[in-house]
Amino acid sequence: MPIATLIAADSTESGVISEACDRLVSGGCVTGDVAWIEPGKAVDIQFQGPLFDARAALSPLEAGYDIAVQSSDTRRKMLLVSDMDSTMIMVECIDELADYAGIKPEIAAITERAMAGELDFAQALTARVALLAGLNEGVIAQCLAERVRTMPGADILVRTVNGWGAHAVLVSGGFTRFTDPVAEILGFSEVHANVLEIRDGALTGALVGDIVDATTKRNVLQSAGTVKGIASDNVLAVGDGANDIPMIAAAVEQGGLGVGFHPRPLLAAQVNFAVRHNDLTALLYAQGVPRAEWIY
Repeated sequence: MPIATLIAADSTESGVISEACDRLVSGGCVTGDVAWIEPGKAVDIQFQGPLFDARAALSPLEAGYDIAVQSSDTRRKMLLVSDMDSTMIMVECIDELADYAGIKPEIAAITERAMAGELDFAQALTARVALLAGLNEGVIAQCLAERVRTMPGADILVRTVNGWGAHAVLVSGGFTRFTDPVAEILGFSEVHANVLEIRDGALTGALVGDIVDATTKRNVLQSAGTVKGIASDNVLAVGDGANDIPMIAAAVEQGGLGVGFHPRPLLAAQVNFAVRHNDLTALLYAQGVPRAEWIY
């Protein structure tokens, strides 16, 4: 049976559950059992009816709640595929490297336009990396130590899904010098990212090998599921920008969970679950997992 999960920004206000049930009924659905995942925080409402109609009916409540509407089948996903910058970590690494080079405003403006879908990602990445030519290699380690912080809830999310045997993949349009240590800290077992060319202790302004872009992210999601023998609807993909659209759209099309974490508008139009009020543990609530089962 389909389930609508309401995850409060703080705590569930009195009457909201009744309002949600009324909205589902008005949208042509038949409501069933109501059960707390976490009392006062996250609640499941079972219903019969089309998922699209249920999402539309509940959309006015998104001002105060993150709402996932999905089938109860394969609810706990066995494949997690995630973007890194502004999703699993709190910064855009290329912007922070640019800060050390004294050109952050110039590069950050290009980054924002690329993530909003206004620029071709590969061309924008190549142009930004070229501006970093000559930057000392040691700045990467300095940036990792001083600037890179994991997103709240990221460690709990990855450890918990690993705990039930899921396969966790980090795929980023960023750089391996950042993704590799972040993946180790959080517990990702597979990593895909771009390789910075470094010679004589400095960045050359070029990349090595093929660029990891939006198409690569989609292909990684599909190939990881095939290699691991995971059903196409047993997938959760999460990201924040336009570069994540093909990956997340593929998850949605396959019947999985395509999540926008504080998504840019273009991405928000493609997801079937947007997280705007909570940290990444909302992805656990969406899978029906209470705090008592989280792995810290």
